[in-house]
Amino acid sequence: VLVNVEWPEKFPFKDEDFSRFDESSDSFFYSEPRFVTHIDDPAIKALTKYYSQVFPPSNTAGVCLLDLCSSWVSHYPPGYKQSMIVGMGMNEAELKRNLVLTEYIVQDLNVNPKLPFDDNSFDVITNVVSVDYLAKPLDIFKEMNRILKPGGLAIMSFSNRCFWTKAISIWTSTGDADHVLIVGSYFHYAGGFEPPSAVDISPNPGRSDPMYIVYSRKKSIGN
Repeated sequence: VLVNVEWPEKFPFKDEDFSRFDESSDSFFYSEPRFVTHIDDPAIKALTKYYSQVFPPSNTAGVCLLDLCSSWVSHYPPGYKQSMIVGMGMNEAELKRNLVLTEYIVQDLNVNPKLPFDDNSFDVITNVVSVDYLAKPLDIFKEMNRILKPGGLAIMSFSNRCFWTKAISIWTSTGDADHVLIVGSYFHYAGGFEPPSAVDISPNPGRSDPMYIVYSRKKSIGN
């Protein structure tokens, strides 16, 4: 879907594309912890395997990761550790349970998309089945680019399941291939990223949850 895309000159989506059926406070919606997984076990296993192939080796000096829209589990490889793995999410009780995190921040990105980190701080940013809830995606992807180190990797993963009342309208009205293009457009129009790529890691098409990755790297200095 993202091969040889001819992107329009300007961001092609309108403000109403990022409206939600339920525009009530996200803080209220996520106030009660949900200690459940939002994709099935085969999809989780496929995502964890993918992470194990692209993450920096465990316990690498100076490596920092950020899990955006994190919860009580991040699906990182078993035993994976770095000196700094930050989780940003909506529910403190969930984040406290996430054993891979070294620290966490509770923040509603739809209210405040500013990420509270210095420039060039992170080697990897992950986001699992939550990109469809971002009402200010360009602001957030610009911030992601700012805080990534040159060459740093951003990995957006998603399936076809969601809280449909909280997902943006352009997501709920389109299908899987369109979702890949939508997320790719965020990278493209945010600026500062290499051309985005996509991979289908669905473990058992038609028999378990599909799983898609759209990823890009921050352009290195001089690119």
